Amino acid sequence: MDLAHLKTDFLEHLEIERGRSLKTIANYDHYLNRFLDFSTITAPNEITDDLVRKYRVWLNRQASGTRPRAGDEGISNGTLKKKTQNYYLIALRAFLKYLARRGIPSLPPDRIDLAKVGERSLDLISSDELSRLLSTPKGDGLRELRDKAILELLFSTGLRVSELCSLSRYLDLKKDELSVRGKGEKVRVVFLSEDAKDAVKKYLDKRGDVDEALFVKHTNGGAIGAKSNRLTPRSVERLISGYAAKAGISKKVTPHIVRHSFATDLLENGADIRSVQVMLGHSNISTTQIYTHVTDRGLREIHKNFHGKNRK
Repeated sequence: MDLAHLKTDFLEHLEIERGRSLKTIANYDHYLNRFLDFSTITAPNEITDDLVRKYRVWLNRQASGTRPRAGDEGISNGTLKKKTQNYYLIALRAFLKYLARRGIPSLPPDRIDLAKVGERSLDLISSDELSRLLSTPKGDGLRELRDKAILELLFSTGLRVSELCSLSRYLDLKKDELSVRGKGEKVRVVFLSEDAKDAVKKYLDKRGDVDEALFVKHTNGGAIGAKSNRLTPRSVERLISGYAAKAGISKKVTPHIVRHSFATDLLENGADIRSVQVMLGHSNISTTQIYTHVTDRGLREIHKNFHGKNRK
C-alpha cells in the first residue's frame, strides 16, 4: 500500500480509535502532506534517516513567505519557529508509530528527535488584575450576567475555552462539580466555587430561551434566532479582551490566561502539581510543569532566612 493510502488510514485511526478532534486530524493531514510533497516518495520503506534530515533542514529554512498557512505558530528571524517545526515532526513520528504497530517496514519512530526549543514562558496577570477582571461585568442584563458567569466559571474550573463553549445549560448547581469532555474525548471532573455557581444561576434564571447551550449569543435583551446560538470560542476571546481593557489591564488577556491564573492560584495556595495536572486535564505532567515556577517563589525567602547565618 502506498503512503497516500496509509496516511488516510492513519487519519481515520486518529478519528475513530483515538477520538481526536476534526481540527487535530486536519492539522495532521496538513503536516503529513507537507512531508509527502517535499519527499515525493510513495512507499513507507523509502522514509530514511537521510530523508528526514534533509526534510528538517528544509523546514528550518522555510521563509515567512512560504509558510503553509495562518495556523502555523509564527516566524523566527524570517523562518519557521522551532516549536512550529516540531509540529511537523510530531505528526511524522505519530505516523511512523502507526506504521510500526501495523508491522509495515519503515523508519523507526524513535529515530526522530524534536528540535530543542526555549523554555516556555507564561503570560500571567496579577491577582489584583484578575480581581478587577472578574468584577468588571456589572448590571443585571443578559449579556452582563452571561459574561460574569463566563469569567467566574473559567477561573473556578480552569476549563479550556472550547470546553466552556461546549457546556450544556442543564447543570446541577446543587453540586460543587461537573464533568467535562476534554481533549481526546477524555472526561474529567472540575469544581465550582460558590461565586461561579451563583453567577451561572443568576444568568440561567434570566434566560427566556430554550437553547440547550449554557452560553449563547444575546441581542436586544434576548437570545437571537431559531437555531442554536451557542457562543463560540472566538466570541469568548473577544469579550474577555474587551473586559480586560475596561479593567485597565494593558497586556493581552485571553481565556487561556485565566486558565493559567486558575493553575497558579492553586499552586500558590499549596496544591500539589499532580492534582493541578488532573484538574487541568493534562495527559502528561510535563505539560503542567510549566507552572513549577510558582512553587519556586518561596525559594527566595528560604535563601534569605537560612543562608549565611554563620557569617560575621
